[in-house]
Amino acid sequence: MPDLGELLKIAISLFAIVDPIGSVPLFLSATHGWSRERRADAARVAAVTVFVVLGVVVFLGESILSFFGISLASFSVGGGILLLLLAISMMQAQSAPMRQTEEEAEEAVERESVGVVPLGIPLLAGPGAITQVIIASHDSGDSLFLHQTLLLLPIALVALAVWLTFRAAMPLAHRLGATGIHIVTRIMGLMIAAISVEMIARGLLKLFPGLAG
Repeated sequence: MPDLGELLKIAISLFAIVDPIGSVPLFLSATHGWSRERRADAARVAAVTVFVVLGVVVFLGESILSFFGISLASFSVGGGILLLLLAISMMQAQSAPMRQTEEEAEEAVERESVGVVPLGIPLLAGPGAITQVIIASHDSGDSLFLHQTLLLLPIALVALAVWLTFRAAMPLAHRLGATGIHIVTRIMGLMIAAISVEMIARGLLKLFPGLAG
């Protein structure tokens, strides 16, 4: 069962991966010309989508891996590589195609439910966030359900951060500007790079125990 420090660590790493501040320009682009009320609704829907998707993954992630016969160690290596690619894109201040393709960005302008697709999925609750949640939800102890339930706390904090960030998207964009948002995105990318290397290393040590020697 994770303690408060571990939950905080998960919340910070998940916040870095979801990167709501770096998604502000995409949110404003997808809601261009909308009234304040419609933009607030989109922010709320995006936050709820993040919580629901990642919350479901917490409880079903390991079952999905078991169904396909994928070990957690293999998933750690594969997920770590995925996060590393995401980190490289973020450090270049670019939107990774794994989060949102150009076609999805163009389609977002025409959608009424942009809070769900593509903002909630796959931009925020995308492959990187899902990978992190599945890894964090693994627990070999006897209190697996309690462990998974407690993980809803950092997920809820990240969803709240998404809602607050998108609600304040216009002021943030004006205050930070493109340069400020890119700086934040690069810092988040650096954190994700470190997380991904740790994830890959742990997975490789489990797959090849001899490496520890």
